[in-house]
Amino acid sequence: MGILHRITGPVVEARDVAGAKMYDVVKVGNERLTGEIIKMVGNTSTIQVYEETNGIRPGEPVETTGEPLSVELGPGLLRSIYDGIQRPLDVMAAKGGAFITRGLSANSLDRDKKWEFVPVAKSGQAVKIGDVLGTVQETEIIVHKIMAPFDGKVKDIKAGKFTVEEQVCTITNAAGKEQKVIMMQRWFVRKSRPAAERFDPNIPLITGQRIVDVFFPIAKGGSVCIPGPFGSGKTVTQHQFAKWSDTQIVVYVGCGERGNEMTEVLTEFPHLEDPKTKKPLMDRTVLIANTSNMPVAAREASIYTAVTIAEYYRDMGYDVALMADSTSRWAEAMREIGGRLEEMPGEEGYPAYLARRLAEFYERAGRVRCLGTDETRTGSVTIIGAVSPPGGDINEPVSQNTLRVTKVFLALDASLAQRRHFPAFHWLRSYSLYTDTLDNWYIQNVSSDWVDLRKEAMALLQQEAELQEIVQLVGPDALPEKEQAVMVSTKMLREDLLQQSAFHEVDTYSSMKKQYLILRNILRFHHRAIAAVELGVQLKRIMELPIRERIARMKEVPEEKLSEVDFLGSEIDKAFDGLGAK
Repeated sequence: MGILHRITGPVVEARDVAGAKMYDVVKVGNERLTGEIIKMVGNTSTIQVYEETNGIRPGEPVETTGEPLSVELGPGLLRSIYDGIQRPLDVMAAKGGAFITRGLSANSLDRDKKWEFVPVAKSGQAVKIGDVLGTVQETEIIVHKIMAPFDGKVKDIKAGKFTVEEQVCTITNAAGKEQKVIMMQRWFVRKSRPAAERFDPNIPLITGQRIVDVFFPIAKGGSVCIPGPFGSGKTVTQHQFAKWSDTQIVVYVGCGERGNEMTEVLTEFPHLEDPKTKKPLMDRTVLIANTSNMPVAAREASIYTAVTIAEYYRDMGYDVALMADSTSRWAEAMREIGGRLEEMPGEEGYPAYLARRLAEFYERAGRVRCLGTDETRTGSVTIIGAVSPPGGDINEPVSQNTLRVTKVFLALDASLAQRRHFPAFHWLRSYSLYTDTLDNWYIQNVSSDWVDLRKEAMALLQQEAELQEIVQLVGPDALPEKEQAVMVSTKMLREDLLQQSAFHEVDTYSSMKKQYLILRNILRFHHRAIAAVELGVQLKRIMELPIRERIARMKEVPEEKLSEVDFLGSEIDKAFDGLGAK
């Protein structure tokens, strides 16, 4: 047992800790606070403590648990709300009140609850790591798969109700040794879970948000950066992705967010309805809450806890969306701990390894073939990270290093938010590096002209930006009517396609078919308007066409009535044909 000899906030030093190893979890002081060894010099261990260290003194004991910081994985994760080191907040509240009592610990998974285990493997069957041994109906909509933790042959397997610690299977390995299997496993959070094969990002994550799906598509297993100033819509965007994206599991980590914002998430999520199944959204969600007033070291761990849980469900064959809000607070935690460790600071005081840590985190995203003999089982983890740069300046280190490793950049713009244009993504500053690899999917599954329409729409928006500079100098009336017609079309693109209300019953989500029809109709109107102007029709007459109002209302048409939006294309042609006849 070691002895404390130096305390610097959440970073402490202990001497002569018996059996200590790097990244071991230790119990610090008489209150047995949870910590992790992050540096060793001789017989001195430097420990980051995941709880407040007020009141502890040199000379108090330090004891290692002999294992690294790990998470418990098994039935019962869904519907749970954890802190940064996977302590269940409801159990902690029942034990110690609304504020987490120091030194208090609780099992991450309920040890008393019995789960109905249904065997899939049979006695005598040879299995590999990752093969499904049996299933548990974890919630009404998610089947939890119990996977083999090692290779061998199934000696016996049981059916019935068991706790996560009770044996459900026995596997005999190649050496003839019998190994018992329970429904729970532990995994070191800083080590990514292995996969059989990683795939190219060629399947899109359909979010239902038009500006994303049309112009800046996200691939399943991709990585996304959403930087933006306060109030620009980062959190609402992540809520929309969690609710509407075509993933089966959501892991939401509030990393260092304000307490009132995190409270909103914790109170709202349990009451949200999953639009696909009409069941509570929490039935497929794990929440990890680490607010800004919680110990800073646990904030640094919360990101790893979240991504390990996400990888676990990926290995079952599910598509998982991980929402990290926000990685700026995670980086600030690293900066504070680095300062207490007296490390050489990098840019703006952040540790020199900031870029590496961010890359390690985002590289754990991916679409993979899962381990095991079933080569058809695939899963994905898509990481969507919000960044909160001070003053909204994305030139700071966290934003810049995140942009280096993520493939989609959704640039939230304060001026758009102030004009109540939501989602406030700036269409000329945002980008997606998945566009080319996803084009074939869109052509095969949406429409053969999808790519051409998207490119034309983006070219029009870029042309509008150039024309706006002239308009600001001499006014819109100085433009030729053809350029004025372009401005009319791009206004329709902005207001009728890109603008979308998260709180409107119908407009909150658009299927890919609906997005395609809206885009096609706006561009059809544009083509006919340009042709009419070139034939000498006054733009004023085009602006007075009633069909413009019907185009504006396309986004409010329910999914079951999309034939009305499809039919609108021929109505646009009729309107312009009638215009030419006058």
